[in-house]
Amino acid sequence: MKLLLNARYAKTHEWALKDGDEFLVGITDYAQDSLSDIVYVELPEVGDVLDKGENFGVVESVKTASDVYMPVSGEIVAVNEALEDTPELVNQSPYKDGWMLRIRPSDPSEFNDLLDGPAYESFVAAEEG
Repeated sequence: MKLLLNARYAKTHEWALKDGDEFLVGITDYAQDSLSDIVYVELPEVGDVLDKGENFGVVESVKTASDVYMPVSGEIVAVNEALEDTPELVNQSPYKDGWMLRIRPSDPSEFNDLLDGPAYESFVAAEEG
């Protein structure tokens, strides 16, 4: 399982990476691997304001459809429009080309409530049992 240096992780398998005053958001390598071949990604509209833990979209794979959740509260300032035509970018590069949202956080301190890399790895190991 690959992790992104300096990112934080939600127990619902989303990541957030601080980028200046904003955050980039996507699903983790573990999540994309579990879903297998992603065929569709539904994302919110730019300008939407969502709370931490609120559903922001859906990722559909050949196996299932999964909701994705906000790791921090904030306003959507950009969505990765490339995913509309090439959703497989989430499989190929979940932390780079497969990012989903750019958020302007309403409470940047929520980032500190997310899991760091080692804690997320432990969480996933415990979840797999």
